[in-house]
Amino acid sequence: MSLLTDVSSESVAAVLPLYLTSALGLTYVAYGFIDGLFQGASALIRIGGGWASDRLDRPKWVAFAGYLLSALTRGVLVVAHGFAAVTALVTVDRIGKGIRTAPRDALITASSSPQDLARSFGVHRALDTVGAAAGPLLAFVVLSVIPDGYTTVFVMSLGFAVVGVALLGLMVPDRRPRREAAGAGSTVPAMRWQQLGDPRLRRLLVVMAVLSVLTIGDGFLYLSLQDRDGFAARWFPMLFVGTNAVYIALAVPLGHVADRVGRARMLVLGHLGLLAAYVCAAVPSGGVAATLLCLALLGAFYAATDGVLAAVVGNLVAPAVRASAIGAAQGTVALARMAASTLFGALWFTLGRVDALLVVTALLVVAVPVCLLAVRRIDAPVPAAPASKSVPEVAP
Repeated sequence: MSLLTDVSSESVAAVLPLYLTSALGLTYVAYGFIDGLFQGASALIRIGGGWASDRLDRPKWVAFAGYLLSALTRGVLVVAHGFAAVTALVTVDRIGKGIRTAPRDALITASSSPQDLARSFGVHRALDTVGAAAGPLLAFVVLSVIPDGYTTVFVMSLGFAVVGVALLGLMVPDRRPRREAAGAGSTVPAMRWQQLGDPRLRRLLVVMAVLSVLTIGDGFLYLSLQDRDGFAARWFPMLFVGTNAVYIALAVPLGHVADRVGRARMLVLGHLGLLAAYVCAAVPSGGVAATLLCLALLGAFYAATDGVLAAVVGNLVAPAVRASAIGAAQGTVALARMAASTLFGALWFTLGRVDALLVVTALLVVAVPVCLLAVRRIDAPVPAAPASKSVPEVAP
C-alpha cells in the first residue's frame, strides 16, 4: 500500500519544482512558500491524526481517511492552474498526509518486536521508498516522451493513489493497539494525555525542532544542483531516484545498527550526512561525481533518521498514546521544516545559492554536537513504573 501511494505522491513531487518555476513561472520565493507548505502543512494535523487513532483505537481507518483525502487532490490537480489553486491543493494533500502518518506508524509499532523496531521501520521505509523511486522514474519517462506532459504525470499519479487506497481498505489488518495491550478479557485502558509527560519525549521534540529547522527541502538541493551544472538540469526528475535508491539500500541496515547502538544517537548522527550533502551542493563547480555524491549523502541521511524517529518515540510511551506521541514528533519535524524551506527561499533570494547553503551548513555544524549531548540519556532504559489501576474506557 505504501509503495503504490508513494509512486503517486513522489511522481508529483519530482516535477513540482520545475512545474512551478518553469511552467507556471513562479519565483524562488513563491516556490519556497509552497515547498514550506509541502513540508509543514501537515504539522498540527499529525497530532490530531494520532489523537484520533488513539482515542478510537482504530489506526487503520484513521489512516484510510488521510490516504483517501490525498488521493482526491490528485484528481483536482489535473485541472488546477495558478499559484492559489496549487497552494490550496498542496495544503489539502499535506493535511491528508498529516492524518494518516501517525496511525500508520502506530500500526507498524504494534506489529513489530520491540527489540527490532528500528529495523521494522527500515523495512517499511525501504518498500515505501521503492515507490518513491519509481514515481520520479515514471515522471521522467513521461516528460521525456511528452516534454510538457505535466497533466499526464498528474493523471498517472491519481491512478496509483486510487489503487493504494483500495489495498489499504481491503487488505491491511485492523489492529487495535489499546485492546491488544490490555489482553483478552481485561479492561481497555483509557487514553490520557498525562501519558505523554515523559521528559525524554519533551527533550527529543526540542532536539528534532532544532535539527529540522536546519533541514531545507530536497527541492532546493536539487534546484541548487541544477543551477550549478548541466547534468542535474538534464536529469532533474532522476535526482529523486538517486536519493531514493540509496535510501532503499541503507534503510534496513541502518535501522538494524540503530537498534544496537542507540536509536536517538543514530537520529542525530544521521544529520552528518545532510551536512555533507550541503557542502557538496555548495561547491561552485561540480559535475557528475559531485552530484551523485550529494544524492547519496541525502539518501543516507533519510535512511538514518526517517523511520528511526518513529522507532524512538514508539518505545518511549504507552501503547494507549503511541500514535499521539508519534504524531507530535512528526508534527514538530514538519513544522520546523516548513519554516526551514520558507526561510531558505528568502536566504537564496537575498544572498544567492552558495552563501545561503554555507549559512545553513555552519549552523548545522554547531547544532549536531549540542543535540548529540542532549539525547545521550534517551536511549537508556528506564525502570518500569508500578502498575496503576485501569481506568474504564470512555466511549468515543
